[in-house]
Amino acid sequence: MTTMQNGKAKGIIQLFRPELPLSAGICVVLGEIVALGGFPSIREAMLGFVCGFFISGSALVSNDYFDLEVDRINAPTRPLPSGAVSPSEAIFLAAIAMMIGLAASFVISVNALILSIVFGAVGILYNWRFKQEGLWGNLMVASSVAITFILGGLVVGHLFNAIVWFFSLTAFLIDLGEEIAGDAMDMEGDKQRASKSIAIMLGKNIALRISGAVFLLVVLISFVPYILGWLGIKYLLIISFADLITIFSSVKILKSQTPDEGRKYMRWIYIGATIGMVAYIVAQFFA
Repeated sequence: MTTMQNGKAKGIIQLFRPELPLSAGICVVLGEIVALGGFPSIREAMLGFVCGFFISGSALVSNDYFDLEVDRINAPTRPLPSGAVSPSEAIFLAAIAMMIGLAASFVISVNALILSIVFGAVGILYNWRFKQEGLWGNLMVASSVAITFILGGLVVGHLFNAIVWFFSLTAFLIDLGEEIAGDAMDMEGDKQRASKSIAIMLGKNIALRISGAVFLLVVLISFVPYILGWLGIKYLLIISFADLITIFSSVKILKSQTPDEGRKYMRWIYIGATIGMVAYIVAQFFA
C-alpha cells in the first residue's frame, strides 16, 4: 500500500471516529440488556450493534462534510480540510454507512426501521441546518444519543421498560451538558458560521455554568434506581464513584483556561458515564 493510500485509509478512520460509533453500538446492546434483565441473543446483539454503529458513524462523517469550512479554523488537520479525503468520498462513505445501519434495522423489525430512520434523519438535519441553532442543535444531538437505549429496548420487544428510559434520560442529559460545554470550547470557529450557541449568545462563563447544572442534575437522578428499589447497594457504590468523577470534571471544566483543557475533562465525564453503565451490569448480574 502506497503512502497516499495509507494516508487515505487513516483519514477515513479519523472521519468515522470509530470510538464514538462503537459507544453508540454498545449503548444499543446495553438497552437490550436493561430491557431484558439479562443478555440478548447473539442475533439481537449483533443487529442492534450494527444498527447503532453505522448510523452513528454516518452522522459523524456527514458532520465533517458540513463542517469543512469551520474545521479549517478549529481543526485544520482533520481529513477533509487537510485533503486526506475528498468531500465526495466523505458523502459516499456516509451513504454506505447509513444503508448498512438501516438494513440491519429492517431485519430487526419495521418499528426498528422507523426509529432508525428518525435516528438517521435527526443526525442529517442537525449537520445540515441546526448545528448553528444553539440549544436546539444541542437538544438534537442529545436526543440522538438517548435514542440508542430506546432502540435497544425496541430490538428485544420491551420498549417501555422503566430502566431503559432512565438510562436514555441519563444519556440525554450527559450529552446535553457536554454539547453546551463543547460549544464554549469552540467559540472562535463557531463565530465563522454565525452560530447561536449559548456560549456566543450569553457568554462562555454562563454556558459553562449551565453545563455544570446539567451535570449536577445527572448526579442527582443517578440515585433514582436505588431509591425506587430497581437496583441494589452495589449499583449505589459504583454509581457514587462515577458521580465523583462527574463532579470533579465539571468543576475542572468551569475552571478550564484553554479549550484543550476543557475537552480533556469532558472526556473524563464520558469515563464516568461508562462506569455508570458498567455499574448496572455488575449490579444486575453479579449481585
